[in-house]
Amino acid sequence: MSRRVNGIAEVNALAGTDLGRTGWRSIDQERVNLFADAADDHQWIHTDPVRAAEGPFGQAIAHGYLTLALVIPMFGELLEIGGVTTSVNYGLNRVRFPAPVRVGDKIRLHAVVVEAEEVKGGAQLTLDFTVELENGAKPACAAQAVYRYYT
Repeated sequence: MSRRVNGIAEVNALAGTDLGRTGWRSIDQERVNLFADAADDHQWIHTDPVRAAEGPFGQAIAHGYLTLALVIPMFGELLEIGGVTTSVNYGLNRVRFPAPVRVGDKIRLHAVVVEAEEVKGGAQLTLDFTVELENGAKPACAAQAVYRYYT
């Protein structure tokens, strides 16, 4: 379920908020292949399921950067911000990929607002993102992202 805030004051009030978790999202070979085409990264562990079956993960896996890119639409499931004219991904403080996402796995996002602060013309949120694997002991991705919102 998505939380909706309106305006910079409400964005700044999010500090310390656990935004919860998204629904599960399946990762299929078609998505992995499309990302490989977009990123021009056709490494066999991603795009050749037959060869990948003999590789270190026992099957094809998603690109780490595909997993990271999916944070964007999943984050949109958790937080809607109105009353701003521009939202920008300001950057990442850290990113780790503790466990592979195998083709056929399901992932979801857990997001926590670590910090909210005013910046010239708007607000900045620092968020801890964890991409969880269904039935996984470790997360697929742990990242701290920074977003800016301007009026």
